[in-house]
Amino acid sequence: MKRVLVAGATGYLGKFVLQEFKKQEYWTRALSRSSAKLETLERYVDEEFIGEVTNANSLKGICKNIDIVFSSIGITNQKDNRTFMEVDYQGNKNLLEEAIKEGVSKFIFISVFNAANMTDLKVIQTKLKFENELKKSGLDYLIVYPNGFFSDMLEYLKMAEKGRGFVFGSGENKINPIDGEDLAKACVNAATGNEKELAIGGPDVFTHNEILAAAFDAYGKKLKITKIPLWIKNSLLGIMRFFTSVKTYGPVEFFMTVLTIDLIAPAYGDHHLRDFFIKNKDKIQVKKNEKIK
Repeated sequence: MKRVLVAGATGYLGKFVLQEFKKQEYWTRALSRSSAKLETLERYVDEEFIGEVTNANSLKGICKNIDIVFSSIGITNQKDNRTFMEVDYQGNKNLLEEAIKEGVSKFIFISVFNAANMTDLKVIQTKLKFENELKKSGLDYLIVYPNGFFSDMLEYLKMAEKGRGFVFGSGENKINPIDGEDLAKACVNAATGNEKELAIGGPDVFTHNEILAAAFDAYGKKLKITKIPLWIKNSLLGIMRFFTSVKTYGPVEFFMTVLTIDLIAPAYGDHHLRDFFIKNKDKIQVKKNEKIK
């Protein structure tokens, strides 16, 4: 039985990955900052490891007797007051050093689709910096490039619930986001393969206008879209770069960029965004002021 470490197990993708590894009969070790965060996942976890990726000393022994390391570690919010360099780069590098020390056979890392063409973005720079570390580590590796998650599309559902949607420019740029369960299955299936890189998106390609239309349809509402000129986006980013820190404008810079370019990855999966919207619309209504994970 192969043994896997899942770092990022309590995040959106990590939860699905943990479940899929267990479904495929792997022995699982899950990294978390506290046992409480793993309570809802305990049936998928053979062993907990409590540690913090930004604290190398807390990770000692984390990869002992592990065959595969899976990491979806990366900043998704700013609550912890950490930087992208501290988490996305150094945190993953700390894991990698432990993996090398223990002779792990493979390291799987979740990056971002089209990363090589967005090297001017601060969020992407730290991920690419770690990718370079991984490639020269001597370990077998797989870098996965997903094209956005269904969970990211909840922002469109929130706008639809409020009755008005917003897009930058024409709203005609295209994307094919992927469901977390489908992505997890692809990652685990590839864990024993020879691929070094895996670019992947969902089965359906949408313009951002079409995503909003699907979100409004979920509520049975008439579509209302406000289109924000690109010069406003560029001006806002210029102001934020000057007056705010990287950890503040970095995520905004990234999301504003991906909303205004075409991002179409190889299609995979059986889950559809329209179904996801219908399934989650009531959660938006109940939790208007809360972030849905």
